[in-house]
Amino acid sequence: MDSSRSRTTDLLAAFNQGDMSRVLVLSETMPDDDETALLLRALALRATARPIEALPLLVRLTQLKPQTFEYWNNLGLIARELSDVPTAEQALRRAVALAPQQADVHYNLGLLYLQQRNWLAARESLLEAVQIAPDFIDARLHAAHACHVCGDNSGEEAMLENAAAWPPQSAEQALTLASMLSTLGQQDAAFRALEKAVLPEDDTAENLRWRITAMRASLHERGNRLDQAEAELAQLPLDELPTQHPQLACAAWLAYASVAMRRGDTQHAAELYERILATTDDTEVRAQAAFGLASARDKQERHREAWQALQHAHETQLGIARIIVPELMAEDSLPLAMADLSVSRIERDRWKPLKPPRDKQSPVFVVGFPRSGTTLLEQMLDAHPDFCAMDERAFIHDLTERMNFAGQPYPAALAELTETEAEQLRSVYASMVRKVVPDLGAHRLVDKNPLNMLCLPMIARLFPEARIILCLRHPCDVLLSCYMQSFRSPAFMVLCSSLERLARGYVRAFEHWFNQAEVFAPRALEWRYESVVARFDEHVQRLGHFLDVDDAAPMARFAEHARSKGYISTPSYAQVTQGIHGRAVHRWHAYREMFEPVLPILQPMMERLGYV
Repeated sequence: MDSSRSRTTDLLAAFNQGDMSRVLVLSETMPDDDETALLLRALALRATARPIEALPLLVRLTQLKPQTFEYWNNLGLIARELSDVPTAEQALRRAVALAPQQADVHYNLGLLYLQQRNWLAARESLLEAVQIAPDFIDARLHAAHACHVCGDNSGEEAMLENAAAWPPQSAEQALTLASMLSTLGQQDAAFRALEKAVLPEDDTAENLRWRITAMRASLHERGNRLDQAEAELAQLPLDELPTQHPQLACAAWLAYASVAMRRGDTQHAAELYERILATTDDTEVRAQAAFGLASARDKQERHREAWQALQHAHETQLGIARIIVPELMAEDSLPLAMADLSVSRIERDRWKPLKPPRDKQSPVFVVGFPRSGTTLLEQMLDAHPDFCAMDERAFIHDLTERMNFAGQPYPAALAELTETEAEQLRSVYASMVRKVVPDLGAHRLVDKNPLNMLCLPMIARLFPEARIILCLRHPCDVLLSCYMQSFRSPAFMVLCSSLERLARGYVRAFEHWFNQAEVFAPRALEWRYESVVARFDEHVQRLGHFLDVDDAAPMARFAEHARSKGYISTPSYAQVTQGIHGRAVHRWHAYREMFEPVLPILQPMMERLGYV
């Protein structure tokens, strides 16, 4: 007995001193039912890069003590390292069942799902880890990534709150963090995350340093700082990129191609995008490259090649969407679920009267189907000192979800809202806005979100005096622009995967708008893109009159204002810096052959909108 206790003491001492060789020697002859010896030997084998030998020891531990969650957790970690996914998942799920309040167990299961690209399951596990341990930064970062891929913008923002104050991250995690912060408009925080990145002390450090440089170039391009982007790329000579490291090479090629497109060198950009497609199997990178190639070929008027690239891009994106929104993959699925949520005139007449905010205390809402000129209008308004835009946010939609979570089904429960409940919803909305626009009270807010056109009941209930601007553009040009755009929302990936699906979604959205506009009679202005391009000054004055602005002239200087802003969150970030032009009018004519099958779907709505 004393000898066994002495050996255990020696074993623990060796382990605590980090002497794994001695641990292995001491544990080799100990009984196979000695928990301490089994555990420390398994951990020592893992630490000395012999995980395959550690696996059966951890299996033995789970057999000896099946109620000890730590053994299942360690078994899951080892199995994951060995790419034994079934064993890893079974072990980690057992650990979660035994210790549901242990954040690290949920975290480890989430990492396994991330490794499998099972994004929905990863999101659920990682959010649970953060729920248990809110200061678990690694869990927050990976949960944000899962939310990002799943199109959960609110979840991503919540996970990255105060991320600018996080301690330095490993280079890999810093790259992920910077990418997400950039999409949220936090450019300065993204650069700081890259500056603080901790590089490993091995031969991978140089490649990671180059990837950071490539991302810095991309951030500068995204912020309309092309000279700085080119200065970063000068540190990554094209002919010196190590092609044996495709992740680095593709990151650099994407940055080079984006700058080339902005400089008008579409042939060079196309060659780089084709090189990426021939190099990588990464689904997201391939989709990005295919959309880029389509844009380059479109500008070269090589329309058939552009269309082929688009088809490849959408096929690739559907592979992502299939995992995240499998319920939308059926041919008859309806991605725009909000279009089914409407209020009848009879229901509207039963609404309890509420005291509305004054007109100028209400946001100005810019709505319309995506790619209808909403970003152009938003930047015009933001250029005026009386207004302040916040880029594209889904805050109104978030309020509908908040009602549902509270047991008040939207939109039916709008009828019974009390003054207190309505004011609470307005306060929640204002608190979300202030995170983006801290000096909210000093300006009239511009809430630009195209698909708020499907949230008119909520707008009418909380802000019945609000001015709403409905952006219109030829439906075929809208559909083409959507089809050529890489959307991050999985539901929109599905919606935009074919012209027919897009056409049906477009018609459905406008049918909903017109139906609800008849019910609520909002204070709305139709803003027709083609007319604005043809008679810009006239429409600037018309816009100023609608919004009761004495001097609308600053709105005409939107391009200069957009260039000074640097970052604009929507895909039109480059176009709005170029000023008014007519190049996007009737763009669809070059693809008329592809549109012929969907014109009958669009025709009735085209006539109603005045496009014949």
